[in-house]
Amino acid sequence: MAPSSPPLTAERILEATEEVLRRHGPAKATVVDVARALGVSHGSVYRHFRTKAALRQAVTRRWLDPTERLLAGIVARGGDPEARLREWFVTLFEVKRDKAGADPELFATYMELTDADDAVSAHLAELNGQLTDVVRAGVEAGVFVTGDPAGTAHVLFLATGAFHDPGHVREWANPGVRAELDAVLDLLLRGLRA
Repeated sequence: MAPSSPPLTAERILEATEEVLRRHGPAKATVVDVARALGVSHGSVYRHFRTKAALRQAVTRRWLDPTERLLAGIVARGGDPEARLREWFVTLFEVKRDKAGADPELFATYMELTDADDAVSAHLAELNGQLTDVVRAGVEAGVFVTGDPAGTAHVLFLATGAFHDPGHVREWANPGVRAELDAVLDLLLRGLRA
């Protein structure tokens, strides 16, 4: 009697999709490739993800969600808004840098997948929302001065783009990059202080 394979779940499909993307790249990877890797028909994959685009968005969410949860924990912790803002940006940088270094093929694939992806737009909105919460807490505590916490959060995100935008991935390996991030954060925080 042949051993039965584990049930086909969305998680198994996402794991297989990552492997197929890593091997073939997003331009050549197909749902049929994913099904073949799982030993099922492509129809079985479509029962979990209605379209190839839905599958790619789910893979992208799987990649982005842990970062959002980690950063949300920093926001929710409370305490000194300045320290939380600094920790938030340092954590975002370190997570992105570590992902790029640990699996450069998959990171490059995600850069291609995320060009016009609704999951990325939602991710960026979530990150800006988290930053807005920290800036607003700083205003309420009398630590930050701004009449527009959401606008200020957006500008902070833009100003630190070199440390989290995947387009700068090559720079993240430079020996002085963390000192540069600290210097940028020092400058931004001085500008926010009451």
